[in-house]
Amino acid sequence: MMPVSAEPFIAARDLLLRLRDDYDAAVREFRWPVMDRFNWALDYFDHLPADDLALWCIGESEEKLSFGELRTRSNQVANHLRALGVRRGDLVMLLVPNVRQLWEALLALMKLGAVISPATILLTETDVRDRFERGGMRHAIVDASLTGRFADLNRNYTRIAVGGAPGWHRFEDAYAASEAFVPDGETRATDPLVMYFTSGTTAKPKLVLHSHQSYPVGQLSAMYCFGPQPGDIQLGIASPGWAAHMYGLFAGWNAGTAIVAMAQPRFDPRKVLDVLVRCGVTVFWGPPTVWRMLIQEELGPRPPGLRAVLSGGEPLNPEVIDHVQRAWGLTLRDVYGQTETTLLVGNSPGQAIVPGSMGRPMPGFVIGLLDENGAEAEEGEIAVRLEPPPLGLLQGYQQEDGSVRPIEGKFYRTGDLAVRGPDGRLSFVGRADDVFKSADYRISPFEIESALLEHDAVAEAAVVPSPDKQRFVVPKAFITLSAGYAADSATAFEIFACMRGRLAPYKRVRRIEFCELPKTVSGKIRRAELRQQEAARRHDRIRGPAEFWEADFPELSGRGRAGNVT
Repeated sequence: MMPVSAEPFIAARDLLLRLRDDYDAAVREFRWPVMDRFNWALDYFDHLPADDLALWCIGESEEKLSFGELRTRSNQVANHLRALGVRRGDLVMLLVPNVRQLWEALLALMKLGAVISPATILLTETDVRDRFERGGMRHAIVDASLTGRFADLNRNYTRIAVGGAPGWHRFEDAYAASEAFVPDGETRATDPLVMYFTSGTTAKPKLVLHSHQSYPVGQLSAMYCFGPQPGDIQLGIASPGWAAHMYGLFAGWNAGTAIVAMAQPRFDPRKVLDVLVRCGVTVFWGPPTVWRMLIQEELGPRPPGLRAVLSGGEPLNPEVIDHVQRAWGLTLRDVYGQTETTLLVGNSPGQAIVPGSMGRPMPGFVIGLLDENGAEAEEGEIAVRLEPPPLGLLQGYQQEDGSVRPIEGKFYRTGDLAVRGPDGRLSFVGRADDVFKSADYRISPFEIESALLEHDAVAEAAVVPSPDKQRFVVPKAFITLSAGYAADSATAFEIFACMRGRLAPYKRVRRIEFCELPKTVSGKIRRAELRQQEAARRHDRIRGPAEFWEADFPELSGRGRAGNVT
């Protein structure tokens, strides 16, 4: 039986599950629960049906755990960590791949009231040092293979290694601890739970702080958009260091569904497709980068159990949606959220899908679009209205002195631009930092990139402004080629010709450079780096090693070739 402290959460959850296919009713009837004391792991997770499948771990080995087994394991880990000095409010770096021990540690740290700082296994020694210095970490739970990145970290902190390492406490000693856990006190719903470092595509990562209600309860929006049903098995592709991983955790377990956790040192699209079939996955999600890699592998026939497919984390290009629809007969549903928020906008079950739209605001969120003057408009910056206050929003940004800067004003501004259609659906335009003007025309890189990705030769693309004497700037595309295509003038000509037939003249790509795109550790393209590089090159009048300009091909004048498009 669920404790009284969980009742408001359960009531809100059950309403959304009941109205999973009725978006209008869900928006009308849903209200965020009012909570005083709440610890999601203790008050909710521990009371899920003990024999039901909770976690299916697939890596070097494979194992299944029920909710009851995870409750016991996480109790033992919590007792072990407390014996090693982990206390309520302590900040703990969690640098572990997507294996069983990661999930045990997440639940254990929640139960202790410690503050979790998830980290991707791609962090460098410099990244680790920065997080300790700016975040104030007191403990680190680290995979044994990664402990070398802490060798030069001269700080006083508790070292715990999954698999054991010299000079580190062994994580697995927890399994000798008591199976009964007694918390040291109550957890307030507003107590801090998780601190993320943002991906830092344009600046140094910010320290984003979430509470015991803003993430577990706030992610009711993700649960609603995923549209869970009894007996579901969910697979998401997301690094444990990033917000999407915990989006999946709470979206799945808030509905009591099973989660498949794949530990892959390197993404293997063929293995993912095999797991979808073998494990009977019903709900599958991943970022557009993953979907593009799966498409290049060839999707094959639709996995028999698969009912729902979703994409988020980056804008979803229309050609990816079309390809999945043709191959599997399923509509790939776009969703939108940030590290600072829970899932804000999406195409939930029961909604008609409009191509190019990322959907409508989730129940509990009121979304405005703000123009350059801060006034509400039909096109502008996506902004979350703070009255009434939504739960699915960060507590604030932690500063380097340990203080927390809260979100103030009438809106939380996301920095992303969108346009609202007459039906209320939002279509992504781009990051405010990425949109630019050419010859006084406003250019959305996302629109041009979507057109580029329709060409067979283009695996990935990033469009930035390139300084130009006549037009001030013109669109330049940095392109990673698909396998089998050469970075030569013939390929550049084909792409230029294709774009002439698909884009208005002012949107047309005028310069192309073939290269590997620079990315953050979370896999997002570093557009700021490309903009700075291009500005420096044009200042020095230098072309890249595989760069081609439209002006190099006078034969293009007057042509509107369709190019090689799928």
